Amino acid sequence: QVHLVESGGGLVQPGGSLRLSCAASGSIFSIYAMGWYRQAPGKQRELVAAITSGGTTNYADSVKGRFTISRDNAKNTVYLQMNSLKPEDTAVYYCNARGNAVSRQDFSSWGQGTQVTVSS
Repeated sequence: QVHLVESGGGLVQPGGSLRLSCAASGSIFSIYAMGWYRQAPGKQRELVAAITSGGTTNYADSVKGRFTISRDNAKNTVYLQMNSLKPEDTAVYYCNARGNAVSRQDFSSWGQGTQVTVSS
């Protein structure tokens, strides 16, 4: 099994910053990609940003220029630096990791989610 543990959410004022972290552990052989998704009340879960093991990144248009995803492959950890936060960024943020387990089976695991609230 592969477990993801997220941290770094909280309450911040508009224009502020937060940094989310997500560490993967367990029977991991390799991780192809890690990413952050978010789900606001009454809305579907959406991709925020993703990064491959080679460092290729992908961002939702709504966060380009404000959010930065990065990754420490040695620690199986992904980060999301969120700047210039807006009220519409309020959501539960989920970490996802896709890869190959020690058993050589593919996996796609999710974290438990961390709340980000942007409000004055």
